[in-house]
Amino acid sequence: MLKPIHRVTCSPALAACQQLMRRLALWLCDPQVSCASITQASLQANMGSAIEGDWLWHLLAGSTGKKALLDKAKRIADLPPAEKSGLRDWIQAVSAVAQYFGPTPPAALPVKPPNGWGVRDERWTAFKDLMVAFYEEGLRGGLPYAANGAATADAAMRVSYDQFVREFRAAHRLDPHPDAREVCVLCGGPLTIPAVDHWLAKGAFPLLAVCADNLLPICGECNSTQNKGQNDVHTGGAFTDWFHPYHRHANGAIRLRYDEAALGVHVESATPADAVKVQNLDDLLNLGQRWTREFKAEYRRLQREAQRRYPGNVPALKQRLMDYRQSLSATEPHHEIHALLADSLLDPARLRAFAE
Repeated sequence: MLKPIHRVTCSPALAACQQLMRRLALWLCDPQVSCASITQASLQANMGSAIEGDWLWHLLAGSTGKKALLDKAKRIADLPPAEKSGLRDWIQAVSAVAQYFGPTPPAALPVKPPNGWGVRDERWTAFKDLMVAFYEEGLRGGLPYAANGAATADAAMRVSYDQFVREFRAAHRLDPHPDAREVCVLCGGPLTIPAVDHWLAKGAFPLLAVCADNLLPICGECNSTQNKGQNDVHTGGAFTDWFHPYHRHANGAIRLRYDEAALGVHVESATPADAVKVQNLDDLLNLGQRWTREFKAEYRRLQREAQRRYPGNVPALKQRLMDYRQSLSATEPHHEIHALLADSLLDPARLRAFAE
């Protein structure tokens, strides 16, 4: 989270869909609702509008095969009242995720499936598949909302996955020129083929599958299994010691230091209050290791140039490094790492050693 992160124009559409997911989930948990209750007409009457009800019916009834979403919705509707009550409590707690970053947060977000279900319990799987379908099939095909969150039957106006990614990339371009390099908002490295990350993994929190504050296009390396991937961004459901892309941003909280003894980049907190959060973010994304790798690669590139063009010529090398430092742009990938490298090399003792 080296770079500022903010919501995009179509975020209201995602928020509206999030409410539709919650509305459906709670309706299925109503003791008066059974599998026989799930019809196109009932969805039109209970899902906010006929447009939303129709879209949802086609999402459910349009799926085929063993994983038919309509069958999964019916499975939830036919749960015993006690299990519906437990699931309803879980839905309400997870829906209020923003409160966990407020001044008086609840104790902890429920991180396990409700009712003592295991992660592979067929009831939990049915609910999870139903909610994730809003992202996998719904968002990719187009939500029933225009960018401002208004329900629409016009397919050309419906917000889609591609639109969200396109808007996010455009809004977070540090250099608006279409040929300029893009920068990953998490690590500050190059954003070549962005992957939309669910900050809270959709497998564990399916109700947040299209939540505007839970979606973040990031670079493939950040989103890989050895880095962010599906890893937790909480401590047992508590967020006190964690940043959040939208609710508690890390921009300005991170300081980089070259550790000469370790020959690497050390990630530090700008204030003592954020020390644990910075450490957790570093552990989550392996920032220190990745930034050290880039630091060393750029060091080696400059070293080859120095050996070729300025062997033993400290004044000329110093001028070259000063020009290099001045030419660095905050709109380019790895700006912070390259600036740290330049400042380190301009130290008189290191400069003399570098010129040898």
